[in-house]
Amino acid sequence: MRVRTRLAGAAGAGVLMLLAVGCGGAPSRTPQAEASAGVLPAAPQPMESASRAGTWTGSDHTAHPLRLKPTRLALGHPADLAHIRLDDNLKGLAPYYLTVSYTNTGKKPVSGLYPERNFSVNGVDGQAGEQVSLFRTNPLATSNGLPPECQESGKDTLAAGETTSFCQIFMLPKGLKPGNVSYKDDGGDTLIWQIGGARQGAPGVRPPHQPTDAVTTDGDRHTATVLATPKSVRTGSLADLSRFDLKADQKKLVPYYVRVEYRNTGAYELYPGLNENLTLTGVSGQQARKMILLDIGGPGVPQCPEAVPHKMVKPGATVTECTIHMLPKGDPPASLTFQGDGDGARPVTWRAVADDGE
Repeated sequence: MRVRTRLAGAAGAGVLMLLAVGCGGAPSRTPQAEASAGVLPAAPQPMESASRAGTWTGSDHTAHPLRLKPTRLALGHPADLAHIRLDDNLKGLAPYYLTVSYTNTGKKPVSGLYPERNFSVNGVDGQAGEQVSLFRTNPLATSNGLPPECQESGKDTLAAGETTSFCQIFMLPKGLKPGNVSYKDDGGDTLIWQIGGARQGAPGVRPPHQPTDAVTTDGDRHTATVLATPKSVRTGSLADLSRFDLKADQKKLVPYYVRVEYRNTGAYELYPGLNENLTLTGVSGQQARKMILLDIGGPGVPQCPEAVPHKMVKPGATVTECTIHMLPKGDPPASLTFQGDGDGARPVTWRAVADDGE
């Protein structure tokens, strides 16, 4: 039996879980037995299932070609995992079972394959599901502890042309609809499979340009309030950043210019650096904080000026700020989050859509 002991490398870091089985193990249960015990079968979700070319980069740092095909996504029930000891942060979440087939399309055998760690099931707001990995299994048990709906464990060694399948569990908050399945490997671009019927908004996620109250602090750590209004999320170009010394992995990414207007609704002056608290999230769940470019005394990036006007923001005054965020190719923005600080600060999230508007 293949035992997964690795953390997930994709967004939505792998969460370890311990199977609560004794030496004899729990008796194996079939889907029919689950149904008769009052547990409903998992509900299949409509989704794309196209076969796509990807890569797997293992410990040899070589990108091996694979053919990847999600074949099933099903919504399970918390009762399916009743015999598993879950971390506290996973309790109350809804399990989704993702089944994927993968084929070694190279000319040589490949070992150490764990493509499941690069997959993610993401909410319509871009929030990556928590990937559940096995921490320990008992080889003497009669069951591997996985729900009957999610038994495929895959193979970690494939001959040229060989195909196998795995099933991976992802946990999403109840009520958050899954928006897509994604795959990201260092050797290639992000692959996205859309989940049908999930284009509607997510709970707690505001429309793209809706003015929203947020809490932050001033330079003396006084609690301050602002009215934040996202103005645009524009797709940039690496040519705009040609003056800067970008790392090799950054040159594979796409820059996005995020402009937000802030009105100081508090009683204290604020520094024009409120965008330090912004995070842009791609549809794959990957998060991108503000990019830091060293340009002391320089012109900056004309397409994305840091602050206009560049001066203290007095009570009642307004400032518009722009920040640069980098996401992988094929992984467009899904949401924008302002995480304030100070007493009463709560994250504020908007749906993000890349456009060329002002």
